Amino acid sequence: MAPRYPHRVTRPRRAPGGFPVVGVVGGGQLARMCAGPAAELGVTLSVLTEDPDSGAALVVPSAPVGSHLDADAVRRFAAECDVVTFDHEHVPQEVLALLVEDGVAVHPSPDALRFAQDKLAMRERLTALGVPCPRWARADTAADVEAFAAEVGWPLVAKTPRGGYDGKGVTVASSVDELADWLERAADAGTGLLLEERVGFRRELAVLLARSPSGQAAAWPVVETVQTGGICTEVLAPAPDLDDEVAALAVEAGLRVAGELGVTGVLAVELFEVAGADGGSSVLVNELAMRPHNSGHWSMDGAVTGQFEQHLRAVLDLPLGSPRPREPWTVMANVLGGDYPELYPAYRHVMARDPGLKAHLYGKGVRPGRKIGHVNVSGAVLEDLRERARHAADYIGGAVTE
Repeated sequence: MAPRYPHRVTRPRRAPGGFPVVGVVGGGQLARMCAGPAAELGVTLSVLTEDPDSGAALVVPSAPVGSHLDADAVRRFAAECDVVTFDHEHVPQEVLALLVEDGVAVHPSPDALRFAQDKLAMRERLTALGVPCPRWARADTAADVEAFAAEVGWPLVAKTPRGGYDGKGVTVASSVDELADWLERAADAGTGLLLEERVGFRRELAVLLARSPSGQAAAWPVVETVQTGGICTEVLAPAPDLDDEVAALAVEAGLRVAGELGVTGVLAVELFEVAGADGGSSVLVNELAMRPHNSGHWSMDGAVTGQFEQHLRAVLDLPLGSPRPREPWTVMANVLGGDYPELYPAYRHVMARDPGLKAHLYGKGVRPGRKIGHVNVSGAVLEDLRERARHAADYIGGAVTE
């Protein structure tokens, strides 16, 4: 039988002139969006994908098929690369340890990545460093939950330490009974639950930075993220009306986390802006992501150096590019799947309607509520940009038809 994908390249072709090969474990949209910057930098990109039809496999010639859970597949893939990085944080520590034993340059390192893989480990480490976080506790039993609720009050937030994203693995509970199933699953997994106080925040912020193995770091402006149903639907860059001192606190927290945890590559620090003791504002660290992140998609078109180029520069220990914004404002709006699987006609329409807008689709099949792309628009009038970005995203997703 003829192979289903006779065109597939399973080994990267190295460019002449001594340029390196960067391997990305995972074939999702983050790997896909590294393809253009890799070509511009002159480096070869190779992607280990579980699905031969993944978004990254559609645009990266070297896309061998293999699971991130298969140690042999990951090691074979890494042997062809000069450096290995990740589309997601789910590669097991035991697989990462084998890569290190093989002498592979892994960025971020397993020691750093575990703090993005395990929210309890992250909270313990940040607390030890004195980084401001919501009050938290580990819970293994109903009694643990009751004790924490007596301290911070109901309702409280419960999170699975591993594997959650986009609102998955997170719940708000008003009683111990509501967490009975969660505690049972956590006991079966041997992980416990992470409990956090429910923070009365003013808004959600994010600071994105990149750090290289040699210690160079660069941070983009702090942005505001707008969440709908646990999913980020909009990013405003920079965060409007953010006090300079609060912005400095956020960036300092991000740089400190990156340095103390030894992060290499792009780091996203998600924050709550909260009321400060003096009546002003302060910040609490909510989540970490050690990879390009949704909160940084605006930078692809709105900054001198976008996050995907910067991530490649960082993991290769190249000099970092400028994170300076190109315009006073950039708005990113996520495109969420709706009832219309054929995206190309709507894609053409928004390009014709708004030539200044940039639309990025991920090569994904459409499912209601699934992130299938995003749009960026930059300029001088924030409210105008928000309207343009939201209309385009809703039109592509099918939420509006005119």
